[in-house]
Amino acid sequence: MIFCHCAVVGDRDVTRAIEAGARTVAQVCKATGAGQQCGNCIFSVRRVVCQHGDTSAPAMEVDVAAG
Repeated sequence: MIFCHCAVVGDRDVTRAIEAGARTVAQVCKATGAGQQCGNCIFSVRRVVCQHGDTSAPAMEVDVAAG
């Protein structure tokens, strides 16, 4: 499913970024290009990051990810 229509980033892209070592929403956005324009996808990206169970990630980093 496409999360970020601006950069055409989907759930598989987000999962691959997490598997490659991204642990926060900001790191996933930097790795995939998601959240760099309108920011509407940030909450979908965050959901996938949270589903992967890394509790060391800060709870809120929307301001950092959305540029």
